[in-house]
Amino acid sequence: MTPSPAYRPDPKFMSLGRDFADPVDPAEFPMTRLRFRNDRAAATVGLDGLTDEAWLAAFGRFQPLPDNQPRPLAMRYHGHQFRSYNPDLGDGRGFLFAQLREAGTHRLLDLATKGSGQTPWSRQGDGRLTLKGGMREILAASQLEALGVPTSRAFSLVETGEALQRGDEPSPTRSAVLTRLSHSHIRFGTFQRQAYFERPDLITVLVDHAVETYYPHLADEPDRPVALMNAVVAASARLLAGWMSAGFVHGVLNTDNMVVTGESFDYGPWRFLPRNDPNFTAAYFDHNGLYSFGRQPEAVFWNLQQLAACLTLVTDQAGLLAALNGFSDAYRDALRGAMLRRLALKSRGPAADVELVGAAFKALAGGGDQLRWEPFFFDWFGGEASAERALAGPRAGLYDNEAFTDFRRLLAGFEADRPERLGHPVFARSEPEELLIDEVETLWAPIAADDDWAPLYAKLDRIEETRQAYGLDTPGDKNVAV
Repeated sequence: MTPSPAYRPDPKFMSLGRDFADPVDPAEFPMTRLRFRNDRAAATVGLDGLTDEAWLAAFGRFQPLPDNQPRPLAMRYHGHQFRSYNPDLGDGRGFLFAQLREAGTHRLLDLATKGSGQTPWSRQGDGRLTLKGGMREILAASQLEALGVPTSRAFSLVETGEALQRGDEPSPTRSAVLTRLSHSHIRFGTFQRQAYFERPDLITVLVDHAVETYYPHLADEPDRPVALMNAVVAASARLLAGWMSAGFVHGVLNTDNMVVTGESFDYGPWRFLPRNDPNFTAAYFDHNGLYSFGRQPEAVFWNLQQLAACLTLVTDQAGLLAALNGFSDAYRDALRGAMLRRLALKSRGPAADVELVGAAFKALAGGGDQLRWEPFFFDWFGGEASAERALAGPRAGLYDNEAFTDFRRLLAGFEADRPERLGHPVFARSEPEELLIDEVETLWAPIAADDDWAPLYAKLDRIEETRQAYGLDTPGDKNVAV
């Protein structure tokens, strides 16, 4: 295996020791058949030049990468699941495989798995992932990246040749192992575990690791826990704003599914909104709508409160409360920015921006069942620069009704950002690239029936075209992980 010169291993997490992770062995699979490799992501960490054989050795059999972790690490954490505390969590079907520096940004990135076998935290589970589940993760991560949401990237999917029994899929069903490339797997639940065992010394170790690894500009702050809390509040607000502007419902916003760097990851029962509906839920088992679209801000804030509670073991409450009290303003500002970026508009200042964003949500609601979420942003990308296109398109009749009066009036005062993007062939089409659940089922059907992957690959190509057309590079904090 010969990575490129851009390959820069930096396995920092393993230095924390056995209080934070357990060395494990990957499962021995009866088959390793490559189904997806993300060469664009691989190029950022110097692994795009691997042959398929070397790729399968690394991401199907998990032979160690050069100068990286000698063994995979199943990370230890706890978490609240649907607001009930669970002290029996941890990486039950995944592990941290390697850590590398990203070319250009020098951010530390993780290669971590899902479906790689049993660990001490499997809790009677088989440690496996269904092939369909892996396909769904690829789609979710690709679409979110195209829409500018901070997200992990699906890096590799290898079919593993086992027949799995599942209650929520026709069984037996095919198996796979997924590898994701993500900016940290330090979960809120990683802190919760140490708080549960009343180990302020280990919370301090974790705070120092998070600051020095992901927020080095905070290293000289006199109160590192409070400084970290402020940074996590800001990062989480940006992530939440990304979800809300993309019409994305994560589905399982437990504390073990949120990380200190503010990236979305681990996609299970996700959904994209068909239409504006605050009560729309993704998980069939979310009977009370705890993690519905409209309650995601509440869920994120509640999770931040749990993180702050852990940090009270190592600092005074006053600074942590001030950080939490800043969440509302941080989210409002982040949502304003996210909506303007989706509409490709330049800011006119907070007051004008907030008024336009409010009108946009009102228009989305006023469109009722006839207006789908994603086409609204597609039609009005660039604001008035797209008015002729929008009013000649399939939703022209909707845009002339009263629900859009305020939105169109306010829109006229905004200048387009990235107007050159409208020359991309994607905008010559009448419909945008959406990712609704019915299409996911449609893409799976030929794989299940005939092992036909062509429709999925074609869909991923169209999502990539959308990413290039929109030009929504994922927003980040210039102070994070440099």
